[in-house]
Amino acid sequence: MKSSVDLPPTVQVNFTLGIGHGRLDASLEVPSGHVTLTQILPVLQTLTSNIVDAATVLVSTEGYQVSCRAGCGACCRQLVPLSIFEAEFLTEWIHSLPAMQQQALNARFNTTVDALKATNLLPRLLTPHLWQEEDLEARTLAADYLEQEIPCPFLHDESCSIHPIRPLICREYLVTSDPVFCARPTRETVVPIPIPLKSSSVLFGLGSLVEEGTTGWIPLPLLFVWMQTGGTPGQAIEGLGHELLHEFVKRYTS
Repeated sequence: MKSSVDLPPTVQVNFTLGIGHGRLDASLEVPSGHVTLTQILPVLQTLTSNIVDAATVLVSTEGYQVSCRAGCGACCRQLVPLSIFEAEFLTEWIHSLPAMQQQALNARFNTTVDALKATNLLPRLLTPHLWQEEDLEARTLAADYLEQEIPCPFLHDESCSIHPIRPLICREYLVTSDPVFCARPTRETVVPIPIPLKSSSVLFGLGSLVEEGTTGWIPLPLLFVWMQTGGTPGQAIEGLGHELLHEFVKRYTS
């Protein structure tokens, strides 16, 4: 663990965001020096969690409660889009682990890819044009993926093993409906909490600018495949920490 002497200097950034009919007064510590977008992901994770918490409070005032709980991993069998910046962040995290843990994770991802090879899903997941959000082919792909009941490689005992650093889109997915419906979700049975400001969408948009002609994300099960050639997309968007955060927040409404 790093001592306080080793920690990089930070600056506090205060701002207000509109959340539905309410507002979020945010105060975040960001690196004061020159950083890449990937390096400020911990700040964006905190911001996203704060936005989700504010949205959760709003629905609770209307009489609804989040039904998601640790140990309920039904949603962890959905196809998760992982921004290329989060892919870079997780790659660095994985490389920081002891060799045995890296090997164990590699084996879990290989098992997932083998399960996909046993279906017709892998070729479709390797075809980026099928990933366009809200596209009929994308919705069909997501439904077909869920039908296979393939658990996320990071799922352990029906709970997320990387919960503190989980993808932004996972943070944004909470429901108030009965968990019994989550294994076979439909728009009629599953009621997600509305998140008015989606950080994941901002990251996808920035990723599509970095890698022109793409969606800016990869299917999470293909993380170890991406790690072989993924590079360092965060370096394409860099600057002072507070400036990067300011530019990111502006994109909520752009």
